[in-house]
Amino acid sequence: MKHKFSGTGVALITPFRPDGNVDIPALRKLVDHVVTGGVEYLVALGTTSEAATLSEDERMLVLETILEQNGGRVHTVAGVGGNNTAEAVQKLGKGLPKGVDGVLSVVPYYNKPTQDGMFAHFSAVAQATDLPVILYNVPGRTASNMRAQTTLKLAHTFSNIVAVKEASGDLLQMMEIIAGKPEGFALLSGDDALTQPIIAMGGEGVVSVVANAWARPFSDMVRHQLANRTQEAQKLHYLLLETINLLFAEGNPGGIKALLNHMQICENVLRLPLVKVTEALSEKLLQQMNLINQNLKP
Repeated sequence: MKHKFSGTGVALITPFRPDGNVDIPALRKLVDHVVTGGVEYLVALGTTSEAATLSEDERMLVLETILEQNGGRVHTVAGVGGNNTAEAVQKLGKGLPKGVDGVLSVVPYYNKPTQDGMFAHFSAVAQATDLPVILYNVPGRTASNMRAQTTLKLAHTFSNIVAVKEASGDLLQMMEIIAGKPEGFALLSGDDALTQPIIAMGGEGVVSVVANAWARPFSDMVRHQLANRTQEAQKLHYLLLETINLLFAEGNPGGIKALLNHMQICENVLRLPLVKVTEALSEKLLQQMNLINQNLKP
């Protein structure tokens, strides 16, 4: 794996206790679960973490807990972004805790900036930190798609913009980025269900949701495909595909929290405006968990 963020990064959830507070023991358990499961790096305070509902003190508590429990075993990326450029720049200017190896920064949401606005925003972000920056394009959440030309312009302009997490679902757009990217820049899948084909066409990894639960088989699938062992990768891809589809059927992170609760890793608690998935979906996830466990037996 040549790139620092090749392989599987896991977008960690934030466990909550029934009283709504951050569940630190469960977060530590989750970190150990995914690190021993073989992921290449951790992503803290991304969308899956419900960061939008965390106070600034809680965000720092979550990040510092992840860093402490990880203990430098794998890289850690911190989500720093938003729709207020000045605020993002200010956070980066203050510096991040020791042990943070990179920044994941989302396309500004709600404002719906133009492509020029996105370029100006990420230019400010890149210049505010010496850390490697991973762009995050997720138009389903931001209502704005960062086009391939904008991503490539940023990649060619700023040496510390090292990757893009592409969650547009647009394979043609991703191929345009892969074809035109500079050396040292990586395209990472932002969609678990598309990861295997994205790597097959030149992507270098993923920032994953399902790896919170199925760290070992999913990261094995990624490593197989990176090594062009497509047949082995496809077996794991199709083993996990129905679970991946179910995870997002009623929104993220509702699905993954229900699954992690079945695995006895954390409570099934979300913060409003998010709520638990339905009992019917939870039962389907349990059935898939049992099926996968049977298939993974030696």
